[in-house]
Amino acid sequence: MRKTKEILRLAQESHLTNRQIARSLNVSPTTVGECIKRAEEAGITWPFTRDMDEATIEELLYPEEQNPTRPLPDMKHVRTELSRKGVTLMLLWQEYARDNPDGHYSYSQFARRYAEWTSKLDVSMRQVHKAGEKLFCDFAGQTLGIVDPKTGEISEAHLFVACMGFSNYTYAEAFSSEQLPCWIAGHVNALAHFGAAPHIIVPDNPKAVVTKACRYEPDLNRTFEEMAERYGCAIIPARVRTPKDKAKVEAAVLQAERWILAPLRNRVFHSTGEANLAIRERLEWLNNRRMRGMDASRAELFEKVDRPAMLTLPEHPYEYAAWKEARVNIDYHVEVEGHYYSVPYQLVKEKVDVRLTDGTVEVFHRGKRVSSHPRSFARGQATTTHDHRPASHKAYLEWTPSKIVSWAAETGPSTATLVEGIMRAKPHPEMGYRSCLGIIRLSVKFGADRMEAASTRALACGAFSYQSVKSILQNGLDRINEQDTERGAIPPHENVRGSDYYN
Repeated sequence: MRKTKEILRLAQESHLTNRQIARSLNVSPTTVGECIKRAEEAGITWPFTRDMDEATIEELLYPEEQNPTRPLPDMKHVRTELSRKGVTLMLLWQEYARDNPDGHYSYSQFARRYAEWTSKLDVSMRQVHKAGEKLFCDFAGQTLGIVDPKTGEISEAHLFVACMGFSNYTYAEAFSSEQLPCWIAGHVNALAHFGAAPHIIVPDNPKAVVTKACRYEPDLNRTFEEMAERYGCAIIPARVRTPKDKAKVEAAVLQAERWILAPLRNRVFHSTGEANLAIRERLEWLNNRRMRGMDASRAELFEKVDRPAMLTLPEHPYEYAAWKEARVNIDYHVEVEGHYYSVPYQLVKEKVDVRLTDGTVEVFHRGKRVSSHPRSFARGQATTTHDHRPASHKAYLEWTPSKIVSWAAETGPSTATLVEGIMRAKPHPEMGYRSCLGIIRLSVKFGADRMEAASTRALACGAFSYQSVKSILQNGLDRINEQDTERGAIPPHENVRGSDYYN
């Protein structure tokens, strides 16, 4: 302790009692007595100790055991075991005491010696990280040059880095940008490389991942959330301007820049794929390199500790999907990149979420999927599911020229001739659908017999239209006999002038 020299001075030069010294230096009388006793046993007297520093005096008073009868705990084993869930320092001390019944350190000595051992490790190693719990991810600040073999133009490849919290096992891959698709691909490829998934992913705060930064409740990108959900992971982004939250990946980025990018600085790469082949070689070397203070490599610690505690990967890896909001048009379709996809007509004017992959378009309303279509890149066209139409639209589309003529033939020959004439009168038969469907509706209202009679009268008049047939039925002209309509001779009358009047 720092007050050893002053205790000896007050005791041997000032001749104060143990209690007076204790009150003066704010220590316990027992500590004062123990210090004086050890000084007497070591033959240390004042003023002989005046020129000694505190460290020298303490080495004389409290010499380390040259051949300790009590076995020292294996600190590397202790640290490894502490990374496992539920394991505490007290539990490890109990196991240590059980294995050494003939002599062992007390719990306080056990804890002190472990704290002294961990203080000698790197700063990034002092944090307690549970096995398989956290994966830290970020992009390195340094980039890698990619030379276009045709033009000689140089573009920058960005290095994605991910490392496990306990073992520091690292993954690195070069991408053309730091946009969301690259973030997703980096995570998916990293988990495939690990062969397992962590319980928690700790990314940085880029806008591609965090749509709204907040110290306490950040809003995450929907695609990134979906990716994590697929692997059963939770997402806890590092707080803004708090690099200690992701100190692990900061250290991993430094190692990647030092042992991957720096050795490759003089090589020329013509594609990110070519660069990644070289990166994998350097990455394997880095993971198999033994770490100072641990007497083990990242790969060894990962296989032994991290991987057994991680989550099992799903059968199929996550497929990148973009999300967008849309509103259903009055024609029960949503527009996506110039193409129109149908949804159930009941959702007209409702807000929906659209999920886009390379091959499919899915529409969700309040979290429930309401439609799914193969993705089309034909602009201005529509993809429609028949079941999404209202009943009236379905009925309209079910009628074809042949079906209309077949119905008309069952009603009567005049009706069949009438509908054929209506469709022939149009440039395209489909243009006469509406008139023919109107006639079918009139048949339902007035009956097949009256429709046949009305069609006969319309044919006689050359009236090939829906409105003519409707007028005939509404005015009852279909019930008037043609013979009854023939007018007789006009009887003589004094008011009738006759044809001679106009000569």
